[in-house]
Amino acid sequence: MADVVLRDVRKSFGSADVIKGVDLEARHGEFVVFVGPSGCGKSTLLRMICGLEKITSGQLLISDENMSEVEASDRGTAMVFQSYALYPHMTVRDNMSFGLRMAKTPQTVVEERVRRAAEILQITHLLDRKPKDMSGGQRQRVAIGRAIVREPKVFLFDEPLSNLDAELRVQMRVELSKLHNEIGATMIYVTHDQVEAMTMADKIVVLRDGLVEQIGSPLDLYTSPDNRFVAGFIGSPQMNFLKGQIVEVAQGAARVSVPDAPDHLLGIPLRADVSVAAGQQVTVGIRPEHFLGTPGGPGLEVSIDVVENLGGIAYAYGRTVASQDVILKAESETPPQSGMSVTASIKDEYCHLFDGNGQTLSMPAGALRTREAAA
Repeated sequence: MADVVLRDVRKSFGSADVIKGVDLEARHGEFVVFVGPSGCGKSTLLRMICGLEKITSGQLLISDENMSEVEASDRGTAMVFQSYALYPHMTVRDNMSFGLRMAKTPQTVVEERVRRAAEILQITHLLDRKPKDMSGGQRQRVAIGRAIVREPKVFLFDEPLSNLDAELRVQMRVELSKLHNEIGATMIYVTHDQVEAMTMADKIVVLRDGLVEQIGSPLDLYTSPDNRFVAGFIGSPQMNFLKGQIVEVAQGAARVSVPDAPDHLLGIPLRADVSVAAGQQVTVGIRPEHFLGTPGGPGLEVSIDVVENLGGIAYAYGRTVASQDVILKAESETPPQSGMSVTASIKDEYCHLFDGNGQTLSMPAGALRTREAAA
């Protein structure tokens, strides 16, 4: 069982603490994605698992064995880098087999592993080509094939799709997901692109400043973020944040006023373990798709600045009367126009509530229904 367990793992470069105590677990066969902004420590954490960076303190276990001081070559991991790192003078066959040949693996085993990996990645017809004769997507497949032939316990991916164009990134996301389903190996994947994280992961680890902000399934993080950072980072376009004030608390819910929608008090269910009071300043979070967008009646008055029509869907970017930025999901066939003013009604049951420190106070009823429906 190729489980990967990190226990209070830390990394310092001199006096600079980069990883500040990370505890997490990747179970055998899971596709785990590390996601976060640039400089949050996700690539450093991956390199520590691989053995390319030494662990300052803490423990790394792979298959219940302490690998904290073990050489990279003996950890049973294989890394796929952002750059393809292929030998330009070698054919695809030679690039994929190079590591095995250096390890004195029998030729028959080398040939069989290369053949099987090429079939999985659909690059059999490329085995005699050199990297200069291939596209970026084909080169990335070769880099992944080089990892597959090693038959590692754990695959590690460090932003492998960032050098590809948009169409190829979508295609390779699908290919990597299919590869994971076929091989069934433990995979840990680093990206700054939360769309990649949402579409590929069994489990997402959200990092910020060397610390884990939240760990969970994509749907858990989307519907029930632990704090404002996670709520804003997960989701595209990101969640809207509006200033609000608690008017009253009763029966496990808060009645919240938003200055931009004075005619409508929001009823937001609270988490059982939080304590709030009337008069408290809060932040209301609502995703673009959770506005009703129906003109007329109580709601949020929004002056539209820009409309992005993506064909099947449209997003309108605007500002409220109090100059708060708002993104609305709109009908792509009849979207609002720039310069228009619209009244966006709010779906209370999908609203999130955050305190002054950015911690989540709410348990949106709509989020619970979404999760139950997915289950």
